[in-house]
Amino acid sequence: MHRRNLLRLGLTGALVSATPAFGQSAGRTFDAADFGAVGDGETINTRPIQAAIDAAAGAGGGTVVLNPGVYLSGSLFVKSGVTLMIGRGATVKGLRDLAAYPMVRTRVAGIEMDWPAGLLNVYQQRGAKITGEGLVDGDGKVFWDSYWAMRRDYDPRDLRWAADYDCRRPRLIHVYDSDEVEVSGLNLARSGFWTVHVCYSRDVKVSDLIIRNNLGGRGPSTDGIDIDSSERVLVERCDLSVNDDAICIKAGRDWDGLRVARQCREVRIKDCIVRDALAGMTFGSETSGGFEDIEVSGLRIEYPVPLGIFFKSGHTRGGVISNIRIRDVFMQDVATLFRVNLNWYPNYSYAQIPAGITDVPDYWRALATPVPREQGIPRIHNVRLSDMKVVGGKVGFEAAAYPEAPLTDFAFERLDWDVRDAGTIANASNWRFTDCNIDTLDGKGPRVAESTGVTGLRA
Repeated sequence: MHRRNLLRLGLTGALVSATPAFGQSAGRTFDAADFGAVGDGETINTRPIQAAIDAAAGAGGGTVVLNPGVYLSGSLFVKSGVTLMIGRGATVKGLRDLAAYPMVRTRVAGIEMDWPAGLLNVYQQRGAKITGEGLVDGDGKVFWDSYWAMRRDYDPRDLRWAADYDCRRPRLIHVYDSDEVEVSGLNLARSGFWTVHVCYSRDVKVSDLIIRNNLGGRGPSTDGIDIDSSERVLVERCDLSVNDDAICIKAGRDWDGLRVARQCREVRIKDCIVRDALAGMTFGSETSGGFEDIEVSGLRIEYPVPLGIFFKSGHTRGGVISNIRIRDVFMQDVATLFRVNLNWYPNYSYAQIPAGITDVPDYWRALATPVPREQGIPRIHNVRLSDMKVVGGKVGFEAAAYPEAPLTDFAFERLDWDVRDAGTIANASNWRFTDCNIDTLDGKGPRVAESTGVTGLRA
């Protein structure tokens, strides 16, 4: 990253250098200006930039270059073999008109449905890249405001669960059902919805991004990076300030997610910093397809982030979460360090269509389809957390599950926590603490209830 870009956004923070491209790009360079793109901050450039991308794809691959300037645009679709290079001094700024984002079939918050395309999209492609040192600005406040307006209408009608699906808002970068994709180097800001969504994709690299969504307001659902039922994904050296989950693993919701049954697996998250978010590293709440072989390392989480590591789900989600490794973590003044809540946010998690409403969309029916309890209870086992340093914490553990599906085979090694209260652990089986120092005001370790085989904690 370059200080010039950070200053242009009004940002400060760690600087990281760009990394070599993931895969290889072929072909010649296509200047978007040659196709009529004008970076004057007023001209709508969707068609000329897309024409340059299509020309590069038609030539068998190539690099589309944006020169310094501000390019207003709706949805752009990067094709196989094409690199969209947003260079230093160039800004792609999203239009505020939802009509500029065509509807596509995708998954949104765990449900397959039609939804507006992102500002930048890699949709069913191979070997595409979105990179550079410029800025992608969603200018998302208009979409944030529309969401809060809907919530004011929906919440009193017991439709809190529906608002996130009915209020359509564009993601900033959408990678869907694609292979060998890279998203790197960019400044990303003010997304209307999730910032980077990688869904149903394989062999994806997300690196060296600076994400700043809390500019001019705090947008709802402005997750940083969401990895959704994808495999062989690398996320590294990203710097995030968002207003929801910073980095999140997802795999479908409730009946629809259980129907799709696609795991999120072989994900590596390395050397990232979270400066602002609701939670630093999140697993869920969309857990239906399950997570397997997820490794997080070199993570730093800072104040005012209130929650460090978060596993969340509901009793209609289901899914198996296993082989999770989290190591080399530092937290500064984070209120709650480690939380497992498998009955998370009931007003959102459990959909019921109110009596008298008959004309409902298909995705409402999917959300409200009952899930038998034996299928709906999520199960978490084989989790390892090691080499975690905490300064200024408030509560260590807030962890509980269900009696019929305890949290099983958790290993905690070399924890060094400065925390007011060690917190509580419930519904745990075979939790092992090794070489852990949890320094609390009362000198006591976590309170343990309805659990078996919790060893290595001081009394």
